[in-house]
Amino acid sequence: MTTAAAAVPLDDGLIHINRRAQFATLGAVMLGMLLSSLDQTIVGTAMPKIVGELNGLEHYSWVITGYLVASTAGVPIFGKLSDIFGRKWLYLAGIATFLAGSMLAGLSQSMTELIAFRALQGVGAGMMMPISQAIIGDIFTPAERGKYQGLLMAVFGLSTIVGPTVGGFITDNLSWRWVFYVNVPFALLAMAVVFAVLPSHTALHKRATIDWLGSGALIAGVVPLLIALSWGGSTYPWNSPQILGLLTIALLFGTAFLLIERRAQAPTIPLDLFRNRIFTASVIITFLTSMGMFGAILYIPLFVQAALGDTATSSGLILTPMMLAFIVVSIASGLFLSRTGRYKLLAIIGTGFTTVGMFLLGQMTAATDNATLLRNMLVLGVGLGSSMSLFTIVVQNAFPVERLGVVTASLAFFRSIGGVVGVAVLGSIMTNRMTSELQAGIAGLPPAIATKLGGVAANPQALMDPASQQALKAQLATLGSQAPQVAAQVTSILREAVAAAVTEVFLIGSVLIALAFVTSFFLREIPLRATRHSVSEELSIELGAGIGAELEEELVIEATGPLPASTVGHSSAG
Repeated sequence: MTTAAAAVPLDDGLIHINRRAQFATLGAVMLGMLLSSLDQTIVGTAMPKIVGELNGLEHYSWVITGYLVASTAGVPIFGKLSDIFGRKWLYLAGIATFLAGSMLAGLSQSMTELIAFRALQGVGAGMMMPISQAIIGDIFTPAERGKYQGLLMAVFGLSTIVGPTVGGFITDNLSWRWVFYVNVPFALLAMAVVFAVLPSHTALHKRATIDWLGSGALIAGVVPLLIALSWGGSTYPWNSPQILGLLTIALLFGTAFLLIERRAQAPTIPLDLFRNRIFTASVIITFLTSMGMFGAILYIPLFVQAALGDTATSSGLILTPMMLAFIVVSIASGLFLSRTGRYKLLAIIGTGFTTVGMFLLGQMTAATDNATLLRNMLVLGVGLGSSMSLFTIVVQNAFPVERLGVVTASLAFFRSIGGVVGVAVLGSIMTNRMTSELQAGIAGLPPAIATKLGGVAANPQALMDPASQQALKAQLATLGSQAPQVAAQVTSILREAVAAAVTEVFLIGSVLIALAFVTSFFLREIPLRATRHSVSEELSIELGAGIGAELEEELVIEATGPLPASTVGHSSAG
């Protein structure tokens, strides 16, 4: 049996370490996933106090946007680099970068510093996210990966449940700075374990060629795109010169990136990936699901607070049943995938349940009871748990081991972009619908009262802010004996407006995921490989480009028995 220190890649391109080292590495990867996913949920609850202390309300959104832009833009680049130079040192660098960003964010003395250090955290997260999934692909065969990818997704679900609660507790009892400092011990532990048990593995490519020009064009295109999507409809109108200018820059550099990648010797995102119908279908499903899911789930707490009138604590707890269902089903789906090697059924069931769950959420009103909301959330949780971790394994199984990093990172990139597009576009739709509903409701009040409330219709989101609510109450108090009745009417108008706006977002999300559901029927299924053999680099994976049928046959044989010597490629050994 090999030891962790002596482990080397064999002729199949995978890292061979003993079982103990495998599980220690898995634990370190889960810690890294917990760090990056927990950070996205734990910071939100501390933001009001952060803004109050650092005095930067106008920069509030940039704390989130800076992290999002930095983490998304680098994903495909770091995935490609990990294929060339190996996973270990890049993953350690990712954790170290995230650790440095966390410590510096905790020491921030201004909103500008906090935004810069949050972006540094994002760079670290952008390194960890794709490489962590590629590491799982390095040390486990495709048939084994299902249950372990399920565990990684369970970590993501757990962070969603405990993040807001932990963030609130730390902020109330220690300081908002400890929201960032709490990452330090977990990051150090993850680094120590990865350093000790994961061997270096750099023999994935014969030539260490870096596509500097393509990487630069990708960053230059993605960054203005993400900024435009984050600002559009909120900071600036969609048709403003700022947003149109950013989108134009994104389009120009995006076009340049495609032209560069067509001629690059070792492209950052190889365009031939899209010749593989499994990869293309997985990207479409993942993009649409992320767009619909992230763009809608974001507003569930808003619906609970503003439409149903529950407390902020309740709006956080209401996500718990959905995420518990997500965790349980994610683990169960992973076990099913590992035992059967079949993924198409899970893709259909997952996107189907997610579509139904989103549609049920879209049928709610301000009069919906908690039992109905709970049922809808459970259905959604089952759907997400069935499919969230699935497509990483699907695309890894369809490509040679030596391309595992770039394939994993490319899928993660489109998942992130889908989420950003969903949050931006559906958020703009929600705001516009809520504004129009409020205007219509306020217009039905007596003219004298409607005039006083004109500012509410112009800025409906201000009603979610406690200080703005107090100012509104003070304004209504001038109405004398009419004040309680008018306040009740305004509350009813607000709840109905929020319900109409958020449920419209849910319905649009259900349509997007329904398209993903239809696409899942076209997903070609290759049984997960139960061996460690790699598809040869010479054969490639260009399904539908002349050799697709032969290659698919090879992979099916590989899943059920040994390959003939003449068809097995061992190019990854170098």
